[in-house]
Amino acid sequence: MTDQATAAIESALRTFEAEAGGVTALAAALNSDLGPAFAAAADMIRSAKGRLIVTGLGKSGHIGRKIAATFASTGTPAFFVHAAEASHGDLGMITADDVILAMSWSGEQPEMKNLITYAKRFRIALIAMTADRESTLGKAADVVLVQPKAREACPHNLAPTTSSLMQLALGDALAIALLEGRGFTSVDFSVLHPGGKLGALLKYTRDLMHSGDSVPLKPLGTKMSEALVEMTSKGFGCVGIVDGQGHLVGIVTDGDLRRHMRPDLMTARVDDVMTPNPKTIGRDLLAGETLEILNSSKITALIVTDEKKPVGIVHLHDLLRAGVA
Repeated sequence: MTDQATAAIESALRTFEAEAGGVTALAAALNSDLGPAFAAAADMIRSAKGRLIVTGLGKSGHIGRKIAATFASTGTPAFFVHAAEASHGDLGMITADDVILAMSWSGEQPEMKNLITYAKRFRIALIAMTADRESTLGKAADVVLVQPKAREACPHNLAPTTSSLMQLALGDALAIALLEGRGFTSVDFSVLHPGGKLGALLKYTRDLMHSGDSVPLKPLGTKMSEALVEMTSKGFGCVGIVDGQGHLVGIVTDGDLRRHMRPDLMTARVDDVMTPNPKTIGRDLLAGETLEILNSSKITALIVTDEKKPVGIVHLHDLLRAGVA
């Protein structure tokens, strides 16, 4: 590499080291004085009748927008109000049932003054995320999340870098603590994330599976020649084998054909060729979990069963078309 490239990498490593140090200091603080305040903030947000209002400006504002989005997507109703815009009508977005999370590293932005006054006037719970407990914001808050002082990654110790990452980490920690505390599940998550790759992963097997006559099935005792016609016509590269009660007892795949290739294969019975007790999935399994099973098992299709009876089939191509894989 050139000297310029080497210098850029060394700079990046120094940035990582500085920012990692900030998160490490934050973790240490959480095990000390910050811990009780963190628990109190989580309880205050959890108990609120209204929503969480995240506010800030500058870099804290940018981080605040992301934190508000994280809270909202993990089951805590939240939105962002810019601290400067609050004084020009946006205070009307905040109700007495809400909780305000005000973010300011110094705690002394003049734009916060009207918001603090409003919170006190209407007795709105106020949580401060700041590095200075004795700042104007810190003194006004009901709960103060004091972040430890840490050097910025900027060589001049000016550009918010380490401090921004620490705000983000603490906000994420609050959101996840609330998520876990209320037992927010992947099913709940899917309701709030219907779009994009994440939405596809959170679809259910029942949304993607083929059912009815599309499912390749043959009973025990079937000749392999008939099973092969079923396998070929349905196009999934396999055929499920059922017993007299309609329970799935085996599967014949392309791999089984190769392993049992012999002159009399077409006259043999499926009983002698099938793989018994094949992997199956339920119709309420998430698509992301279905993909994991396919990948880990190195197979391309799974039969969907309900009380051991086949009700559908899902192929890897179905996941690809849905945007899961």
